[in-house]
Parts: sequence; structure tokens; C-alpha cells
Amino acid sequence: MSPKNDDTMINSQNTEQTTPMEDDNISQFFNSNPEENLDETTEENQKNSENQTTAQPIENTAEYTENDIEEYNHEENVSYLTDDNEVVDYDPCDPNFMENELVHPADRAEFMESLPLEKQLCMITHMETEDAAEALAELDETQAKDVIENLDAEDAARILSAMDPDDAVDVLDEVDEDHRDILLNNLTPEDAMELRALLSFDPDTAAGVMNTEIITVPSDINVDEAIQHIRIELEDKDMPYYVYVVDQQDKLEGIISLRELMLSKPHTRMKDLISDQREPITVQFDTDKSEVAQILSHYNFLALPVVDREGHLMGAVTHDDVIDIIQEDASSDLLGMMGAGQDEDINTPWYESVKIRLPWLFINMLNSSLSAYIVYLFEGTIAQMAFLAVLMPMVANQAGNTGQQALAVMIRQLATEKFDNKKSWNAVFREGKIGFATGFIISFIAICVITYLTDNILLGAVMGGSLLLDMLLGAVAGGSIPLVLRAMGRDPAQASSIFLTALTDGAGFFIFLSFASVFLL
Repeated sequence: MSPKNDDTMINSQNTEQTTPMEDDNISQFFNSNPEENLDETTEENQKNSENQTTAQPIENTAEYTENDIEEYNHEENVSYLTDDNEVVDYDPCDPNFMENELVHPADRAEFMESLPLEKQLCMITHMETEDAAEALAELDETQAKDVIENLDAEDAARILSAMDPDDAVDVLDEVDEDHRDILLNNLTPEDAMELRALLSFDPDTAAGVMNTEIITVPSDINVDEAIQHIRIELEDKDMPYYVYVVDQQDKLEGIISLRELMLSKPHTRMKDLISDQREPITVQFDTDKSEVAQILSHYNFLALPVVDREGHLMGAVTHDDVIDIIQEDASSDLLGMMGAGQDEDINTPWYESVKIRLPWLFINMLNSSLSAYIVYLFEGTIAQMAFLAVLMPMVANQAGNTGQQALAVMIRQLATEKFDNKKSWNAVFREGKIGFATGFIISFIAICVITYLTDNILLGAVMGGSLLLDMLLGAVAGGSIPLVLRAMGRDPAQASSIFLTALTDGAGFFIFLSFASVFLL
């Protein structure tokens, strides 16, 4: 995801003098003159070089601890450990350091995340507008929110205006509503109107993640005119993946790749160029973003157009947005399986994490109490044969692991592919066969080992039979629980592991101790 091109700014990787701005309004908007800024930066760098040694390793690095570096970081400069284990001293606000060491926006964002807020603000205000917009788009959402809220409103608005609309909306969506209004009021009316419209959509839908800066061409012009039109559009927009052909009412009629357009005859009408195409694949504006990601991945598109109910083109969801969606869904599923917050990370306030996790821990405690009660019912059996207490956890543990394997496969499948009912339960049956096969093999090994160690073939048989039944139950439960939760309208991954563990532990203890009571005592 990259911001809008701004030819008026100085290229961060080019130290040559750039062409001065010709538009006075743009010059006043950015409140800067590139030549003056370049001269000021050069003089400042010369002064800095006389008073400090930038990017010079400190000797005797073994004497420095992480606490020493952290304390030093609160001063004017910052130190960090290089790959060669050298402590390097530099000024994070030095443009030369950013241009030479942190060329890519993702690298700048990753580095900024390791700095305290005041140095993040210093670093981003010393970047060119385009570079700052790219870095802000790559920052963690929580840190991007803190940065944008603590910047001067005019500086923040200038950076937001240089970002892709979908990236800017992602940041503004995290900002407090009152401060958001202040930032929007500092934007141009056109930019503010566009961002307000995008903010009105559900962020978990196609409209909430789409990019509105797409290239459209009328269907009644020819290829040569379309190419000229695209050249003009590219002054304000990113390089497109596709060209969208629309009618006079902006209804989508067809999609053409740039390669196909360039290879077409100049005087061919766009309408004729798309005449042999089938109806373009699109998504409605309110389609869930996870479904959008599945569709785009299925067809291997670089972008997927978003339309309203009448077929008017609204924007497009690009492949880089889909990568973010897939990563977000994967992390949410992993966290949800364990009962943690699906949007939780290390930047979430600890008291918020407590509120999210505590209810599931209470449920887990109740489930554990059920397992403990089952063991209590067989207190007399365990007292007569203490060796049962040694084997009992093995049954529950094996069944739990079997169930977790089935659970992981089923949740992944639900996240990447739509299931009808027949296919869903066929998958559960498949997991049952796997559970029976693995349970049979593990049970046979357990019978042989326990019989050899105890000279008691009945004890080995009880252990083997219990393992087989509980592992079969675990596999079926692991495949079924996500489907049951989905049928209830819940997230299939949400706390599935907690329910699975309760079932395999309770059933495992009951089966094993029941068999022991019947066949051994």
C-alpha cells in the first residue's frame, strides 16, 4: 500500500536539486520551498557532524547493557545494536540516516515502532510528505493512532492527504471521533468528503477496505484515447492493475489489463474490446472482507472491483489489502482458539486483556471442575490401584492432541473455503477415520508397553481401549465443534480449544476409570 505520487516533493533517494514548485497554492499548502529546505538540511547536517559522531560504533560494547541503551535513548540521540553486535549512535531525526539506512517505508515503520512516541514524532516530521505517508501506512494501527493524534493538525492532515484513501481511513478509524473531525476539517473539501464517505462503511466489509483511486475509462472511446486518459489520471493515482470500462452512469461494463490495452489496435473502441468478455466478477460493497479475500485468492486477481446494488463502480480491493486480511484472520483464529481477544496484541492495555480473557478462564475452570468431579466419583477405584493415577493423564493428553489436530485443520478449512453441510460432515467423518487409525496404532503400542512393564495384560487392554475410544472422540469433537459454533452464529475459532479440552479430559477420565472398575477390580 503506497500513498499518492507527489512530484512536488524531493525524492528521498535523490540528492540532486529538484525542480521548484510551479503551483503557488501547492507551495503554500506544504509551507516549504524545496531549495530552501535542502540548504537548511545541508547546513544543519554540517553542524551536527562537527558536534557529534553519527552512526559510529561505541567501543567496548560488552560493557553496555540493554538498560544502559534504554536510558541513553531518552537523550537526544538513540543507540541500537547492529547485526555485528555493535552499539551504533545516531540521530533518528537526521534525514541522511533515514535516506541511507532506512530506504523502504516498511523498514522505517518497523524502526519507528522501537522508538518512544516523542522520537517517532520527530522522525516523521523530518520526512518528506510522501515518505511520511508511506511509513504511517506501514505502522502498527495503535502506534499510527498515537502518532497522528499527537502531530500538529495541519501536519497530520498534510500526511493523510498524501496517503491512499483506504490507508488513511484505517488510521482515522482508530482515532477518537472529536480529533478525527479536527483532522478532516484541515483537509481539502474533496479529500474530506471522500474519507467521510469511506468512514461511513463497516470496516469489515469490501467498502471498508477498498481503494477508491482506480482508473476508469468510458466505453465509447478508442484505445488511443484511453491510453491518453490513463496518462492524465496517473498524475494523481497509483499505477493501476486493471482499467475499468464504465458507461455514462459509471456502471461497470468490463475489465481490461494494461497489457491487453497496450497490445490492442489504437482505433479499436473500448466497447468492442470488451464485447467478448463475460460479465466481470465483482463483489457487493457490503460483502464481508474475509469472503472478498477468498474470492480474490481463488481467481488469482490483483484487484477485485466493488460495486453497489445497481452495479455502479465504487472502488477496488487490491491484493496487498487481501494479504493484510488473511494475516488478520489467521491471527484472530489463533487467538480465538485459546480464548484470548481476537484483536489483542502486545500493545493492548493490560486491563483490557484481563476483561477479554477472564470470562473464558471462568468457563475453563467450570469445565475443569467437571473433570475433577468425575475423578472424585472413582476415588475408591484409584485408591485400590494407585497406578491408574499415573496412566490417567496420558489418556486425556493423547485425546486432546488428536482433537487439536482435527480442530486446526477444520478451522483453517473454514477460513479459506466455503463449506456446504454435506462437505462439512464428510470432513468430520474423515477426521473420525483418522482418529480411529491413529488411536488403534497408539493403543497397540500402549498395550505392549504396559503389559511388558506390569505383567498385567488386562491393565494394558484397559489402557489401550480407553486411548482408542477417547482419541476417536477427540478427533470427531475437534472436527465438529467449529461447525456447531458456526451453526450457532458464533466465530468457529472462538474458544474452541477450551470446549475441546473439557470434552476430551472429562470423557477420557470417565472411560478409563470405568473400564478399570469393571475389568480390574
